[in-house]
Amino acid sequence: MRIGPYELSSPLALAPMAGVTDRPFRLLCRRLGAGIAASEMLTADKRLWNTSKSQLRMTHADEPEPRIVQIAGAEPEMLAEAARLNVDAGAQIIDINMGCPAKKVCNKAAGSALLRDEGLVARILERVVRAVSVPVTLKIRTGWSPEHRNGVTIAKIAESSGVLALAVHGRTRACLFRGHAEHETVRAIKSAVKIPVFANGDIDSPLAAREIFHATGVDGVMLGRAAQGRPWIFREVNFFLATGYVHVPVALAELRDILLAHLEALYSHYGEETGVRVARKHLSWYCQHHSEAGDFRKRVMSATTTGVQFAMARDYFDRLASGTGLAA
Repeated sequence: MRIGPYELSSPLALAPMAGVTDRPFRLLCRRLGAGIAASEMLTADKRLWNTSKSQLRMTHADEPEPRIVQIAGAEPEMLAEAARLNVDAGAQIIDINMGCPAKKVCNKAAGSALLRDEGLVARILERVVRAVSVPVTLKIRTGWSPEHRNGVTIAKIAESSGVLALAVHGRTRACLFRGHAEHETVRAIKSAVKIPVFANGDIDSPLAAREIFHATGVDGVMLGRAAQGRPWIFREVNFFLATGYVHVPVALAELRDILLAHLEALYSHYGEETGVRVARKHLSWYCQHHSEAGDFRKRVMSATTTGVQFAMARDYFDRLASGTGLAA
């Protein structure tokens, strides 16, 4: 699959998730088989870019191509300027968020709230595409509500505006993350446009990924929450799609090495105080697949320094890998 000049190494994308898909996690998922990984959502209002959170979200050093920055907003000119500035800073693809269902985003008429105004969608996309020389992609939901699934119309607008790829979450904004994603609308979108389409929503296993490919005809799938604490899922899906066989489970020793390298990257990226806080949620996700990790999870959440947190994780997962003292 290609997006503009970029040929992807895999048809799998890491879904951008605020507070999760920072640079350390993007690099990890790319190394384990994701073909692309966009940044966390960045506001198009450049007046807010001086915060430490925004500055970290704009860091892309050493990331493999293509480097993707996702922007969000509701003003065409503001989005166009944000796109230009990010391209000047090294972004190679600009992704526009029209899929986020969060109230704090939708209350500003951004994210999936934009799906209610097809004219504004067209103006935003046309303005951003004209503003930059790099590919522009779009993330949407199937519509605003189950009664207003206008994803096909939005997809056609995107294609005619010059958008080069589309990711579709199989829920409406009103559905949030409740219930099950429906991919019938995704199939209809894929049938209506010629640009690459990624399906997103409830793709949590290699089998689910293959079923979505077969059911919708999409070019790629986008994994989000399934990668939390399990970034090797990209490797597993790639292997299953290529061979039809289930990849051997990740060895506990490799899990330990992945986790510890991830912790070190988080500490380097965020520093001491923020690094230990951000690492807690990742540690919790890594633990959720191991029923015996309950006591360890409680204790490691209380660590207040990176040194203590890292030592606790190293010692516990050393014991886990060796098969001794699992509940210690």
